[in-house]
Formats: sequence, C-alpha cells, structure tokens
Amino acid sequence: MRNTLITIITFGFMLLSGCQSSGTAKPDSSAAATPVVTPATEAAKPALSEEAKQALAKAEADVKEAKAQKSLWTTAEDALKKAKEAATKGDSAATLKFAKSASELASLAVAQKSYPLTQ
Repeated sequence: MRNTLITIITFGFMLLSGCQSSGTAKPDSSAAATPVVTPATEAAKPALSEEAKQALAKAEADVKEAKAQKSLWTTAEDALKKAKEAATKGDSAATLKFAKSASELASLAVAQKSYPLTQ
C-alpha cells in the first residue's frame, strides 16, 4: 500500500513538472511593456453612465465648496478619490456609490460649521 501511494505521488509530480516551461524561449519584453491601444480595445472599455457622470460632477463641486469653507472631511476627499478611480475604469455603479458618499459627507461637513460650539 505504501509503495502504491509513493508511486502515485511521484507520478503526480512528474505530470506537474512536465507542465512547466523549460525556460528556453524568452518573450519579447518590449512588446509586453507597452500595451497596444487600438480603437477596438478603446471601444471595449465600458462607458460611464450619464447618472454617474452627474453624480461625480456634483461630488466634485460639493467637495470644492467644503474645502473653500475649510470644513472638508478627509472621508469625503477619500470617497471622491475612489469615485474618480472608478470613473477611469468605467465602473458606473462604483462611481455613483462613491460620488454620492462624497457629496453627502461634504454637505455634512459644511453643515457642521453651523453647529454651536461646546463649552
């Protein structure tokens, strides 16, 4: 039984080692370094929805307003950054989610200025 188990394990390792590259063929590194952008690959990128574009523009304006009033929360700034990253990837859902969050946080930050100071 033990010899059979050793034989099976050895056979498995031999199969796996046969799948490895011998290392003799080297790919052209210059071709891999610069991806080719064609109109077809550009069109394959998902476009941002109109709603996401509007939400992102509103978030940018809200964050700008909060910054002008010196009441910007860092969480609003981080949410706007994530929304912009999602927009560059063409992810409408994530852009919408983070942009709405950034707008809400910026609005709350501005509203906080009107709260009375505590003693």
